[in-house]
Amino acid sequence: MGIFISVPKTIECILTAVIFSALLCGCCYRLLGILQSCGYSGKRLAEWAAKKGNLTFGRHVLLMLLCALSSAVISLCFSFAGTYAAVCGLSGFAIFLPLFIWADNKVALRTPLTFTPRLKRLCAVLALLTAVIVYFCITLLNFADFVWGNSVFSIMRYVPLAVFPLLMLPLVLLANVLAKVYEVPHNKSFVKKAKAKLKNSDIKIIGVTGSYGKTSVKQILSEILKVKFRVLSTPRSHNTPMGLALSINSNGLENYDIFIAEMGARRSGDIAELCEMCPPDVSVITGICPQHLESFGTVENIVKAKGEILASCKTAVIADDCFSLFEAYPCPKSNAACVSDIKTDCGGSAFKLNLGGKSVQTHTKLLGAHAVQNIALAAAVAHSLGMSAEEIAAAVESLDYIEHRLQLIKSNGVNILDDGYNSNVKGAAAAIDVLKSFGGRKIAVTPGLVELGILEEKENYELGAKLVGLDYVVLVGETLIAPVKQGYLDNGGDKEKLSVVLGLPAAQDCLKSILQQGDTVLFLNDLPDIYT
Repeated sequence: MGIFISVPKTIECILTAVIFSALLCGCCYRLLGILQSCGYSGKRLAEWAAKKGNLTFGRHVLLMLLCALSSAVISLCFSFAGTYAAVCGLSGFAIFLPLFIWADNKVALRTPLTFTPRLKRLCAVLALLTAVIVYFCITLLNFADFVWGNSVFSIMRYVPLAVFPLLMLPLVLLANVLAKVYEVPHNKSFVKKAKAKLKNSDIKIIGVTGSYGKTSVKQILSEILKVKFRVLSTPRSHNTPMGLALSINSNGLENYDIFIAEMGARRSGDIAELCEMCPPDVSVITGICPQHLESFGTVENIVKAKGEILASCKTAVIADDCFSLFEAYPCPKSNAACVSDIKTDCGGSAFKLNLGGKSVQTHTKLLGAHAVQNIALAAAVAHSLGMSAEEIAAAVESLDYIEHRLQLIKSNGVNILDDGYNSNVKGAAAAIDVLKSFGGRKIAVTPGLVELGILEEKENYELGAKLVGLDYVVLVGETLIAPVKQGYLDNGGDKEKLSVVLGLPAAQDCLKSILQQGDTVLFLNDLPDIYT
């Protein structure tokens, strides 16, 4: 028994466990990135891994087989070293685990992994968990060798460690569960602090929700209100309790008059939770479509969920095309029917603002009729807060493009329409209309639309039909493009003008071979990794 528990054997086990754990954690880089992009939801990560056409399991099986085969062959080759042949066999893992890390990172995450304090804590839990399990397995294998004493098993005793590539996803999921023992109460405390800070402040709160257009309306409204008020708004698409709390806790509210809070939801009760933390004085509903139907189930459920924002606010402004859906709610409300004479082209949009009995002509560089409707919502809110039609029109004139939301970028004589954050049905149709308003050749790059539940195949088929008539269409990915492709071809699309690639880097390579000066390229919906 002394040999089994000897100091050299213990050191061997610890070093092997630590190095093996570090390599396995490196192999989990992509899984961790996707987990982060879906809000640390283990359920959504598991659904992504199980999605039809996803190659995650197959790649892990291949890694397992390569590690097992190489470890076995190397162990046999060094059989003259006796019991140390097994240690030599570990070099097979030292070859193929780093190769997997290199190859996996060649497929870049669309949303780069950000080493936030939470992710660092998760990585620490994952590393410790993996090291403990590997150490336990190595100890068991050594004990089996000590008891059994079979020479072949002794030489190849570490080959069974090749099963660990198949355990990468379960290990990440388990580490995430263990990390939440700390993260959940920590997050609740952070949100509670933000709620108390708001309660003790005189700041006016504007809550913005809807199936689409939330971030655009928030940013447009913020720019208009800054003419007259000190405005704080949630950055980018931060629309969860933690996102709102981060904005509140990181700023001195006494320095602002208005806080604009974007409020997102994936299930019933999410908006109510946000409103409890951040009760809006003014509520804004930007529009309703089947976005997030995957989690809500029906459009009626979406309406009820978004309607939660009307439960306790003092007044509300609702997009004109969905106002009727919320008429039954007792909250004082108005629709944003304050624009007319809309004219749009590739140079922007011109229209009349009709506010307080006045009509003011204005123009914006923002593209598409849907941008004008977003401006109408923001204008109606700004007017209700005391801004004049003239002040609002002047602010509209100076609005700049909103990042990744039909943002026009000119590069080397090519027009690039960056609509990477758009993934809803109405926004996609509007973006294609804008693309068609440009001169020269027109090219669309898209991976399809997501979170549409039972409508996903139908809406992607119709998206394909809308792409007919463009000069080139590039479809990106594996899971959603089949109905887009079918819709394109069934409705008269030219097969010669259609390309299918696996990732955005490949799409960019494809474009390099066809782009000419004067072309316009629409990047429609650069999907998060969990959908591709």
